[in-house]
Amino acid sequence: MFITLAGCGYKPTTVYTKRVLSDRIYTDVEVYLRDPENAVLVKDALNEAIVSRFGAKIADKKSATTILRVKFNRVSFRPIQYDVNGYAIYYRANVSLKISYRSPTAHGTEVVNGFYDFPIEPQAIISDSLRFQAIKQGAGKALDAFISRMAQRGVKL
Repeated sequence: MFITLAGCGYKPTTVYTKRVLSDRIYTDVEVYLRDPENAVLVKDALNEAIVSRFGAKIADKKSATTILRVKFNRVSFRPIQYDVNGYAIYYRANVSLKISYRSPTAHGTEVVNGFYDFPIEPQAIISDSLRFQAIKQGAGKALDAFISRMAQRGVKL
């Protein structure tokens, strides 16, 4: 299998992403005034994505070669499924992030979106813990979209 993959020129996404974002990254998440707790969730999700998805290191601002600034554009919840009585039983959390990046090889701004679908009990409200979980999952998907875009840019470099 290795010979087949190596013979066809396959390279993992991390190779292309590192061409754009290098390997020492500093992250700065702007606090969303409506939900200040979400900044912590997004920073954790971003740091986890940086380490696990493309093997880079989190660095302090002075030693970093790439700086990522993340800002919430929008967070919204809307019902997507109702029961027979007309009560919402499934919601979708939509998370829009604006990510600015500056590295030795590239700089720019990307707006990425992520969503997360989740059930609730009929006639219930969305609890804080469920809401935070939905925002974290939606932000994680938005960050995956950002990493994919960086890999596409890395192919062109």
